[in-house]
Amino acid sequence: MMMQNKTSSGQMTRLALIISLGGFLFGFDASVISGAIRFLVPEFGLSDLALGWVVASLTFTSTLAMMVAGPLSDRIGRKKLLLIIAFMYAFSALFSAIAPTYGILVAARMLGGLAVGASLIIAPMYIAELSPPEKRGRMVSINQLNIVIGFSAAYFSNYFLLQASGSGAEWVQSMGIDTNTWRWMLGVELLPALAYFGTLFAVPESPRWLVMQGREEEAAVVIGQLSGEAEATAQIQAIKESVQAKDAGDSLGQKLRRLFRPTLRKVLWVAAIVGILQQLTGVNAIFFYAPFIFEQSGIGSDAAFSQAIYVGLLNVVFTLIAMSLIDRIGRKPLLLVGLLGIALSMGLVSYGFQQATYELTTVAVAGLPESIDRSLLAQVTDVAYEDDLAFKTALKAVLGRTVYVANEAVILQSAANINPTLILTGILGFVAFFAVSLGSVMWVLFSELFPNYIRAVAVSFVGFINSVVSFSVQQFFPWELANLGNALTFGLFGGFAAIGFLLVWRLLPETKSRSLEELEKELITDD
Repeated sequence: MMMQNKTSSGQMTRLALIISLGGFLFGFDASVISGAIRFLVPEFGLSDLALGWVVASLTFTSTLAMMVAGPLSDRIGRKKLLLIIAFMYAFSALFSAIAPTYGILVAARMLGGLAVGASLIIAPMYIAELSPPEKRGRMVSINQLNIVIGFSAAYFSNYFLLQASGSGAEWVQSMGIDTNTWRWMLGVELLPALAYFGTLFAVPESPRWLVMQGREEEAAVVIGQLSGEAEATAQIQAIKESVQAKDAGDSLGQKLRRLFRPTLRKVLWVAAIVGILQQLTGVNAIFFYAPFIFEQSGIGSDAAFSQAIYVGLLNVVFTLIAMSLIDRIGRKPLLLVGLLGIALSMGLVSYGFQQATYELTTVAVAGLPESIDRSLLAQVTDVAYEDDLAFKTALKAVLGRTVYVANEAVILQSAANINPTLILTGILGFVAFFAVSLGSVMWVLFSELFPNYIRAVAVSFVGFINSVVSFSVQQFFPWELANLGNALTFGLFGGFAAIGFLLVWRLLPETKSRSLEELEKELITDD
């Protein structure tokens, strides 16, 4: 029996790793654009909002995909939908790399967004439906682990390509990395996308979906392989009772109406609050714009790209810590500790930027790149500015926005009087606390709170809410920095985390170590 348990455990881990490769691709797709930002602005002459759109367009279509992914997976199955997702990831990476115009680049990003939204919904739900209760939190967290590994891999890839582009090596020139750096950054994703497509053929269909389709014998085989034959009969019966009791065959419209009934109101509110909080803390501003943010601390482009690697590595480490704790101490304690830490970390970043001053001295101006017309800087030379907003406004007025943005990193490096260690500490603190709480816990909660008969639709709905907020943060983050300033922008993120701490403390139930059917009986009242 011990050998069987070990074998089943290893099989479940292997399946979770394969299914969650979609999370890796999301993480890679989300953060790889951070390295391309500086190249895209001069390449296409982008405004702040246009820059935000090329980043956020992925999340825009991701938001739409989240609404249909769950119901579509109910119709065609979890596995078949993931195969379609893998193909879209590959197609998006290829066309992002070869895009000749801004419009085509955005279209390719939007196609990738469809894959992102669908995979974010289906992968954790799929893993939850395969996993035994005592391992479900850890197994679902593997998806988040793959997401953060994807973030880290993209930061490493961007840094490597950036360094290679300036190396002058013959192989770099022959491959066009020096002249098409951003295209290589975006195109590398094609390789893991093709690997994902191939490995998905080794994954079984969800037993809960099979029962919903009346294919109970197939479901019993899957459960038997993962939990043992003794568990299969009992689990099949529990799933049947859950599904049949609530008319799982209802149409999408009927399921949506059922979702808003008083019986589900509590869990719907809790899930929506957690989904909104996860994004209002600024996570996708950090991950999608990491090098851009570090450049604001005046350390220059190379150092900014290298510090982004720290973000990726720390994210992985603390996601592993969360995985080891989530089934031991529970979901709620992790969220409370994390939200408090996020509030303090963002407050530190805000304070660091608030204390900064900016001045381009005569010596500093002489050291700027020759591409900048130094004569235009006469009226801002040796002028002290008390905040980044006033400094940037003055520089854009004399240089023009395109020239300033293309050289912002070196200008800030020459002018900023700031403590970059304070900024780095705050950002890394945010990443650590986020990874151990909202990053790892949210999708686990989404997969647990809702009953079998409504789970796919419900997870799609709250995922949609989460994605709408994510889109807004990404779209307007460059605009916020340009119009509100660094200190206020990060201060707002910290304030939302503080509010979130109070809401989670008051409202969130604990879900660890309970089967999905047990949670349904406890959290959902009868009509």
